[in-house]
Amino acid sequence: MHASSPSRRTVLAGAAAVAALSGAPLLPGRAHAAGAAGAASGAYRWRNVVQGGTGFITGVLFHPAVRGLAYARTDIGGAYRWEDRAGRWVPLVDHLGWDDWNLLGVEAMAVDPARPDRLYLALGTYTQSWAGNGAVLRSDDRGATWRRTDLAVKLGANEDGRGCGERLLVDPRDGDTLWLGTRHDGLLKSADRGATWQAVDFPAAPSATGQGVTLLVAAGRTVYAGWGDSDGTTANLYRTADGTTWEAVPGQPTGRTAKVPVRAAYDRHTRELYVTYADAPGPNGQSDGSVHKLRTPDGKWTDVTPVRPGGTDSFGYGGVAVDARRPGTAVVSTNNRWALVDTLYRTTDGGRTWTSLKDTAVLDVSETPYLTWGAGTPKFGWWIQAVGLDPYDSKHIVFGTGATLYGTRDLTHWAPQIRGLEEASVRQLLSPPAGEAHLLSGSGDIGVMYHERLTASPSRGMASNPVFGTSTGLALAAARPAYVVRAGWGDHGNGARSDDGGRTWAPFASQPAVAASAPGPIATNADGSVLLWSFGPGNPGFRSADDGGTWSEVASFPRGAVPVADPVDPSRFYAFDTTTGTLFASTDGGRTFSARATGLSSGDTEFQLAAAPGRSGDLWLSLKGNGLYRSTDGGATVGRVGSCRASYTLGFGKAAEGASYPALYMVGSTGSITAVYRSDDEARTWVRVNDDRHQWGWTGAAITGDPRVYGRVYVATNGRGVQYGDPV
Repeated sequence: MHASSPSRRTVLAGAAAVAALSGAPLLPGRAHAAGAAGAASGAYRWRNVVQGGTGFITGVLFHPAVRGLAYARTDIGGAYRWEDRAGRWVPLVDHLGWDDWNLLGVEAMAVDPARPDRLYLALGTYTQSWAGNGAVLRSDDRGATWRRTDLAVKLGANEDGRGCGERLLVDPRDGDTLWLGTRHDGLLKSADRGATWQAVDFPAAPSATGQGVTLLVAAGRTVYAGWGDSDGTTANLYRTADGTTWEAVPGQPTGRTAKVPVRAAYDRHTRELYVTYADAPGPNGQSDGSVHKLRTPDGKWTDVTPVRPGGTDSFGYGGVAVDARRPGTAVVSTNNRWALVDTLYRTTDGGRTWTSLKDTAVLDVSETPYLTWGAGTPKFGWWIQAVGLDPYDSKHIVFGTGATLYGTRDLTHWAPQIRGLEEASVRQLLSPPAGEAHLLSGSGDIGVMYHERLTASPSRGMASNPVFGTSTGLALAAARPAYVVRAGWGDHGNGARSDDGGRTWAPFASQPAVAASAPGPIATNADGSVLLWSFGPGNPGFRSADDGGTWSEVASFPRGAVPVADPVDPSRFYAFDTTTGTLFASTDGGRTFSARATGLSSGDTEFQLAAAPGRSGDLWLSLKGNGLYRSTDGGATVGRVGSCRASYTLGFGKAAEGASYPALYMVGSTGSITAVYRSDDEARTWVRVNDDRHQWGWTGAAITGDPRVYGRVYVATNGRGVQYGDPV
């Protein structure tokens, strides 16, 4: 995903000068990067379509002084607060808008043990040059409202090491002092609760590995910092007792099994610091690791590794949490253990003996059936780097995985504790005009889902036969909506069809050879008699007239284009060639394509061509910042729509009462604000239907209205799942 970088208010740059201006109060109802101009706001109620997690939970943090208060962070989908009475998570950064897409990844979070209402988030998804700098949010009301400081450095919440941490810490001696570990710019310190930041004289120098400070933890009045750029022979754990001078911790473990300190937790009763290590930061790439504890009063180190990796049983160690009520009780997790499956180990005697909680675990995933991954059984865990132990309930443990957050209250029975937390990166949306389901979605990692209800995780889980990881295409036959086709990255084929609206599927009997390495978007004509399948830049398109039984190359199809079917005429298909800015059309069922309108925006791979339902040849072309275009003659002529400054994705829904044309829904802008809009009059005028509290970062992949419910719109997000809105 690439979008425009966020605008910044930073006044100083460079590793040695990283002070930033404190922003004005950023309330959830206040836009940050865009002005107040734009279309009048339409009142809408926004909710998540329930999928149930589906993304990597990178951190979970119980507040040490408040029963039932906890926070979770994700790699691309924001942060959440646990509402214990409601039994669900509440999203905290949905107010971040289009220009701030890079801030939906949460690198780290911190709470103030003495001031329960204070919460801090360090935001920034990528450290590459095309991504914006990071930011720190601070709240005095548990994330209901925020103040923001933009940084002069980048953070990497979706990069290697994203499960390490926490990299943000409130100083144990002074609640107004914060520490922030960065990947490429060393250690930063703030003396005013994160309003301004300065670089700290730290003993270790950053390298190209991009890990830097991997963790910060308080042990009494001493702060410890993990360093992820060590080669295994040099120090990777440092400490300061006075908040000024840092030193390497004496006697610390070295070698491959202790190369990267991943996480740490302090047992205040025994005054021991537990540290998990691995030979790589994770979540991928770990094959060795260990667990050590440091007795802080005398500096004695003890190796307390539960099980040593070896042979085919390769893994590292990830999460760690200690029991606030029971001295010597702690939990650690393995990570990247694919052969024997990851587990949690629990000790009640300071690490002398450990018990694997996986061995007696009873998993109940009935609330989120996709966790069976098609036809199999759920795994206890994978990518376990976030572990939390409730300070008020010794048997309440939670841990994050690559798709959910499991919890137990008796150390035996485990179930997803995920309500309200939705993190899918959604690529395609379909709202059928008839049938049981009002929505089908295609996402990264979890393929296609059939949503028979919007308020519960799909009972069938992920579409199977075959099971996809990432979905690349989803389409239905307009005149035969029970016929649906899909494409994606699958273990047993890359394409499938359904004759019952997406409830059940059958794989294509064959597929072009290129499908295995480059599955792309797919289309079916109006009556479902012809399929067109595209396979990315440089590859030809293929056609099938027998439900995917056989395929033939379409030489005249523009390579890498997205095929679009005419919703009325089965003989017509369309495609837009971004390299030449040419609109192509076929009038012989996709056998041949010829150029129509030319001279449109070219060279930009992010566009969308859409056909208006119930009309032949009525095409709409979204060309990002180059605006919105329309053709009513099958692409022969194309004109720009003057009401739009920018258009990123477009969809259609049920017409307003008294209107003859479907409602249009768009992510784009009519003035200065990139937002979600609806038009009931063929794009002559627009009304903004989302608000400043509901923006979800980047929303440029897909949008569609509901053809059966006027005003209802479904919006694909990159990390906050499918959002749907209804007029109020």
